[in-house]
Amino acid sequence: MNENIFRILAATLLLSGMSISIYFRKKADKETGEKISRQVDGSAMMNLIKIGGLILWLSPFAYLINPAWMAWSKVGLPEWVRWLGVGLGVVGVCGVYWLFSSIGSGITPTSGTRKEHKLVTRGIYKYIRHPLYTFGSLLIVSFGVMADNWFIGMFGVLAFTLMAIRTPKEEANLIAKFGDEYRDYMKRTGKFLPKVF
Repeated sequence: MNENIFRILAATLLLSGMSISIYFRKKADKETGEKISRQVDGSAMMNLIKIGGLILWLSPFAYLINPAWMAWSKVGLPEWVRWLGVGLGVVGVCGVYWLFSSIGSGITPTSGTRKEHKLVTRGIYKYIRHPLYTFGSLLIVSFGVMADNWFIGMFGVLAFTLMAIRTPKEEANLIAKFGDEYRDYMKRTGKFLPKVF
């Protein structure tokens, strides 16, 4: 299979996910009249996430521009596995759309909340409290599989790990804002995947 097919599909899925995110974030800022600064999360963890995020975003673009730049981390996956990565990417983009359309104007770039923030328990949030971490990481890992590149896939796993470490701070902010309503919501939902029992 021609490498360019996987590059085109990977670019399409990555840019689709990014476009959805940018659209809904700008819409939320406009609807609420608030532009939340990323400085709210000025912790060392957020600085690590920002540095990791920069590397994370540069490596897929390096692959898209010239796969030879990322050849040092090529795995040699069978073609069918790379097609599985395409399928996971489609699930990731659909999940990104579902989560942003569910949370609406409640989305923020930090662990903080908006002034008029309402607890969202509809759509994907009926099942998962942090679907952005789930679907965002799935999208990057799927990109690594499509690109046949362990380095890109590893950064998807790392991004998820760092966000999972950050989650208790985010949940503490939500408990401070919503109290028992959020505690009850935590009992009904999974953190990153739906609760089975």
